[in-house]
Amino acid sequence: MALMTGKSEPTQSAGGNDLRIFVFALFFIFGGITSLNDVVIPKLKALFTLSYAEAMLVQSAFFAAYFIISLPAAEVVKRFGYMRTAVLGLVTMTLGCLLFVPASASGLFGMFLLALFVLAAGITTVQVVANPLISMLGNPATAHSRLTFAQAFNSLGTTIFPYVGSILILGSLATVDPAKLTGTALDAFRGVETRVVEHTYLGLAAALAIVAAVVWFERKRLVEAPGEPGSFAAAFALLGRPRFGFGALCIFLYVGAEVAIGSLMVNYLMQASVLGVAAEDAGKHVPYYWGGAMVGRFIGTYFLRVYSPGKVLACVTAAAILLLLISANSLGLVSGYALLAVGLCNSIMFPTIFSLASEKLGDRTAEGSGIICMAIVGGAIVPLITGRFADLTSLKFALVVPAVCYATILSFGWYARRPA
Repeated sequence: MALMTGKSEPTQSAGGNDLRIFVFALFFIFGGITSLNDVVIPKLKALFTLSYAEAMLVQSAFFAAYFIISLPAAEVVKRFGYMRTAVLGLVTMTLGCLLFVPASASGLFGMFLLALFVLAAGITTVQVVANPLISMLGNPATAHSRLTFAQAFNSLGTTIFPYVGSILILGSLATVDPAKLTGTALDAFRGVETRVVEHTYLGLAAALAIVAAVVWFERKRLVEAPGEPGSFAAAFALLGRPRFGFGALCIFLYVGAEVAIGSLMVNYLMQASVLGVAAEDAGKHVPYYWGGAMVGRFIGTYFLRVYSPGKVLACVTAAAILLLLISANSLGLVSGYALLAVGLCNSIMFPTIFSLASEKLGDRTAEGSGIICMAIVGGAIVPLITGRFADLTSLKFALVVPAVCYATILSFGWYARRPA
């Protein structure tokens, strides 16, 4: 983006700390809403009697938006600036939440997928704004730790939302098994239960509309000048830079692995060989997975200032692989809590991969953010592969898919252990 100062950083007209708080709030919002998928998946799986692979279409519809919307969103940032683009993203998120009303009325799984896609399109736009903006609002030397700190607020959202969502959305599955219902009884149960999901997202729509209005009135807080429109071909050319291209691949794999584990967590913990609990109780354990990421990000903010970010990344991915092996080859509490602990290892991965890959991009940072956000489409593909493995083998064996993802990220951390 071309800036009024002629530098790569936006100019703050006032209240630099206020702008950081605004960005932290964006991370909290889109993190929390994204994590609600982990609660919606077992709900829709039960209501529509889906296989694991079919249930993972929730994540496919959601994360496909990152692939389709990211580069257009980066162009919108160039043309209209960060704050106005953030408003556009928030309004789109509001629309996505409102689409749960016709989805519930129709009782069709496909309509829920459409609503999730539109919601994710808004989240994608907001994320294209938030990632580079928090990197720019401060000393470039501490961008790794600052982005990790911002991601901690993302994890705060992912910790709170699934717990509340489990109570609101999953409670009835403990008393009624939809697989045992047929005909009119099943249709009636579906109608009641989809309205539970609808009401949850209507509440989110109201909150998002308020946030969008606040950001619109504060849009002049950041002084920026429109940049020259770029081309998608030029943006994709960034993938020719080995460090950036490798980093984009690792974002694809990281998001895919994290989402695959979170998406299967409820069903995994419900297994008799693991915790053997009901859906709502299993859902209440999901915040431990995302909460571990939150705690790890606050801790990681310190370690990333002291040690090489690449080496820290390599260490936490090695720990994640070890925990997956323990979970897949053990029973009971050890198996369940080993998988939940992977969240702690996930903590610094996204911000560290993002900042390592984006080093030295300069005035092409918005384009780089668009490409990296496209790579988040891994959340649409890797969970689908993991779900297919689970259908063909077992949930425990399916953990081999995220393990392979983490092994690749480990190699990137070692590759990028030195500054670009």
